[in-house]
Amino acid sequence: MSTSPVVPSAPSVAPPAQAELLDFVRRTAADAELIDSLPLDPEGRTWVRLEGPGGSEAWLIGWPPGTGTGWHDHAESVGAFITAAGELKENSLAARLPADGWKTLELSDDVDRERRLPAGKGRSFGQHHVHEVLNRSTDRHAISVHAYYPPLPQIRRYSRTGQVLRLEHVERPEDWQ
Repeated sequence: MSTSPVVPSAPSVAPPAQAELLDFVRRTAADAELIDSLPLDPEGRTWVRLEGPGGSEAWLIGWPPGTGTGWHDHAESVGAFITAAGELKENSLAARLPADGWKTLELSDDVDRERRLPAGKGRSFGQHHVHEVLNRSTDRHAISVHAYYPPLPQIRRYSRTGQVLRLEHVERPEDWQ
């Protein structure tokens, strides 16, 4: 009678939680050598892809004065970001939007949230988090670290006029990598 060798099963690795992503961006933002290595462009945002924890997607981003992302979400990904240098402002919606099947929504008056994020401050967020991130400075770059899990399947871009939010287009990874 022959016996088969027992092969231990590979341990399953849990995907990183929002808290782990936030811990990663905090540690990364504290790496002064890495932050100082980002090339900054006076005209547009710059970015470098990083290795995030547990298969997450991570980015180091430079923000020239007066730049921003516009309103967007990260679809089914959860994420975290932190300001490493300078100061960023985040405007967000405290409302869960339908994932699909709409082009225009009228928002209620109480959904707007605003956060000031000086160096060392950040936050995590869940799926379908709609926000815009801005460098309001007129003379100073900002640098931030971002992480998302699962890696971004898409980014939905919105326009906003008053309380009306309109889905403008959907970007896929090949559009920004």
